[in-house]
Amino acid sequence: MSRKSYIFTSESVSEGHPDKVCDRISDAVVDLYLGRDPEARVACETLTTTNRIVLAGEVRSANQVHPDEVEGVARAAVRDIGYEQDGFHWRKLDFSNFLHEQSVDIARGVDASGNKDEGAGDQGIMFGYATDETPELMPAPITYSHQILKEMARQRKTGLRPEFEPDAKSQVTLRYENGQPVGVTSVVVSTQHKAGFSPEDVRELVRPIVADILPEGWFPPEAEFYVNPTGNFVIGGPDGDAGLTGRKIIVDTYGGAAPHGGGAFSGKDPTKVDRSAAYACRWLAKNVVAAGLAQKCTIQVAYAIGVSKPLSLYVDFHGTGRVNEVRVEDALKQMADLSPRGIREQLGLSRPIYARTSAYGHFGRQSDDDGGFSWEKLDLVDQLKTLT
Repeated sequence: MSRKSYIFTSESVSEGHPDKVCDRISDAVVDLYLGRDPEARVACETLTTTNRIVLAGEVRSANQVHPDEVEGVARAAVRDIGYEQDGFHWRKLDFSNFLHEQSVDIARGVDASGNKDEGAGDQGIMFGYATDETPELMPAPITYSHQILKEMARQRKTGLRPEFEPDAKSQVTLRYENGQPVGVTSVVVSTQHKAGFSPEDVRELVRPIVADILPEGWFPPEAEFYVNPTGNFVIGGPDGDAGLTGRKIIVDTYGGAAPHGGGAFSGKDPTKVDRSAAYACRWLAKNVVAAGLAQKCTIQVAYAIGVSKPLSLYVDFHGTGRVNEVRVEDALKQMADLSPRGIREQLGLSRPIYARTSAYGHFGRQSDDDGGFSWEKLDLVDQLKTLT
């Protein structure tokens, strides 16, 4: 039986964190190719360091994408994040592009041909999760961690808090009783800032943001409210620490409250089940919890490269279910086509909707009118309610 009373922590990082800069650039490249060709194949990895961006990976498109366009979207991503610093400036940085054509061996295994349906872009396991502890049906620690940084970025970009710079991290620790969050025990925020501000100055700039995000009465004790605990944080972003695509996968998902299959999302087109199947599992788990079948739901699927049919589908309600998990597994197999093509078509994934996912989590977001975050929709709830 799972524990009912415990303390749990999750962290988030801002869009200006070096790894998130890389995720944003990689997803901007995915959007560029999908905007030109919905069937494009993209696997784009990004490295950033002091005034340098390096791209590597494989692409395929029926319509030509010029290297200058790739460089343009990369620089535009850095500019939108807000980097105009001596050590990392969107206009002045050096850019290298080593993207090349997709391997014919991979293409042969993945592409549909004759009676063969489109196969998975790789082997692997993927997870989705939902919990009723927040309105977003997400774990509370990662939800609050994201919200703190998102609001700090908003205030920085609107000029309300020009003292902030783009690189930041947050961490929220909650106390749970009877399986539900009841209070905050500590908050940590580390944020890059302009020169001339003391740690105490920055602490007081961050304080009202944290207070507004957390539920009333949940602000931690003063001794457990940490802001830039090592002191000044002026040099940051890729100038302070190199970044790579795909190094913040727990930030991207559930903050450690649920399993992760290990595969990153950013930089991958939706034929890669690392991305699309994880989105599908979140879609199914969220609908299960929204339908009242359980308070918590974990879903796992597995694939073999080049094979369209998932090898397994597993549902776990963590002891909170109102119906039998096997019955839900059988129902979900009928409601959802979990082949790579089926996922892409049901969730409308073959479109340029990915740059917006690269910071503040891929889950717990609002569905957009243009199809962004389609995996957050609740369109299976009525069908699932018939199982009770």
